[in-house]
Amino acid sequence: MTTTARTEGLGTDDAVSEGDGLRTGCRGIPSLSARLEPWMRELLADPTACAALLEEHGSPLNVHDFGALTRNADELTAVADSEGVALRIFVARKANKTLGLVRAAHAAGLGLDVGSHRELSQVLDLGVPADDVVVTAAIKPAPLLRLALDSGAMLVLDNLDEAAAVYAEIAREPLDPPRPVALRLAPTPSDVVGPTRFGESASSWQSWAGSREGSRDGLQIQGIHFHLHGYDPLARAHALGEALGLVDALRSSGHPASFIDIGGGIPMSYLDDAEQWAAFWEAHDHQSDDPTDSLTWRGEPLRQVYPYHQQVVRGQWLRTLLGAEVQPGVRAADALQERELELRCEPGRSMLDGCGMTLARTVQRTTTSDGIPLIGLEMNRTQCRSTSEDFLVDPILVRTGGEASAPVDAFLVGAYCIEAELILRRRLRFPGGVAIGDVVALPNTAGYLMHILESASHQIPLASNVVRGPGGIRRDRIDAVPPQRPWTDAAGD
Repeated sequence: MTTTARTEGLGTDDAVSEGDGLRTGCRGIPSLSARLEPWMRELLADPTACAALLEEHGSPLNVHDFGALTRNADELTAVADSEGVALRIFVARKANKTLGLVRAAHAAGLGLDVGSHRELSQVLDLGVPADDVVVTAAIKPAPLLRLALDSGAMLVLDNLDEAAAVYAEIAREPLDPPRPVALRLAPTPSDVVGPTRFGESASSWQSWAGSREGSRDGLQIQGIHFHLHGYDPLARAHALGEALGLVDALRSSGHPASFIDIGGGIPMSYLDDAEQWAAFWEAHDHQSDDPTDSLTWRGEPLRQVYPYHQQVVRGQWLRTLLGAEVQPGVRAADALQERELELRCEPGRSMLDGCGMTLARTVQRTTTSDGIPLIGLEMNRTQCRSTSEDFLVDPILVRTGGEASAPVDAFLVGAYCIEAELILRRRLRFPGGVAIGDVVALPNTAGYLMHILESASHQIPLASNVVRGPGGIRRDRIDAVPPQRPWTDAAGD
């Protein structure tokens, strides 16, 4: 396809900051303006480069720049240091499948949290030391357990059946030296902490640790882990208090527990403007019943979405947690210091904040039979979606096509043969219209949104992934890793 790069039609819009031409071609109704990293602005301001990337790699395309990863991690580390707490961060690999993330995390001195046999084998093949890997997979088949034990990666035991499976592996092939494990605690449900499918009670783990299995020479209980739904720091503090009690009990029984891992759930904010977020929900809750005019698709309410604007994120969130009481009159930070315990965490989304965006090509402009305007993109809805119902950030329209349509308020739809095949479930305004071949950019999608639910249904290929770095933009190789490949020359091909 031949493309003509142009920037006309980017006029002033009262819903965006004056002079921000990137935001005037498309906005939500009402706007939810994404935070854009400098590298995103640079690329999106170059229509020729955007069009060339899609020509070379196909649509949609996930573009990454992991420069923000270190900044995001440093925000947490600075708070922990100020509280006198030793913090170790393991980046959640499940949040983004690129090998570029593994390289960037390792180069930044961060660990990797893996959730499958393939994730574990990939990070080990890329040269990440086993000491920098934690295996937290919810389901651990025998091959994954064996690889974790053979490598010496930190293995988080989720339940008693899993512990028995590890015992069976050790019985078949004894291990020397002992392999490190952590026990996943299911905190007692309360007004603060909800029920969870993950882990066992403190009493169950105490009994197991004192049993023949738990005291075998091949294993060493080095820590306690928990995994909670949601983002409430006070819920984490409540669970941390219970984990401290389990650590004390294990230590009194001779187990060298040295850390508590609070899992993920460290929040970030996609939007800087709290007023925009409030205005969106006000409009959402009072939207029209007319499907040709409603804010969301046919007026259907959004019930489960990520909190795209949050005041307390990353560093402030961790400070709140460390300052919370875990025992009467005892702050979390002080309890950890007193026991010389390391605090560990496994953030994904908040570490990948600012590290990627998704580009897609416009291929059609049409309407439903009852008059709802649609803009068809060369992608599908699984390629920008997490477990949340929608991605609530305004796209960016990059003019790379031919003649634009008239101004239009429309929904973005994708390639699957489903009536509600919506890329976003809210109506968007295109004041200058849309042209076939224009590029639509979905900002800040690196954390979960690109990969967690992506599907190749209809045998449509999955999106390609590229990584932007000092040597330019290079394709990320995901499907295969050459064995024993040197770390230094594994730069994203």
